[in-house]
Amino acid sequence: MKKIRDKIERQILHADRKWKELPAKRQRFFTKLFFVGYTVVTLLVLISIFITTANDNNTMSISHITTISDHTAMKRQSHDNKTGSTLKK
Repeated sequence: MKKIRDKIERQILHADRKWKELPAKRQRFFTKLFFVGYTVVTLLVLISIFITTANDNNTMSISHITTISDHTAMKRQSHDNKTGSTLKK
């Protein structure tokens, strides 16, 4: 685990060193580019949420929660009915 942490730490230091070696003008350009990309993705997500919630066809189905044990109990019950078992329920 310590080796992985050290490797990650080295990669972070390497990336930080490369960032600091860039001219200030280039750093500002990349910062603006990342901000614009983040803004576009955020707007797309908000538009997507708005479109899906504004759709009139959205209906919520409310039903009983079924679990794995319910499915096996139903299989067992249907199997018992098919075989004509005389088990009490």
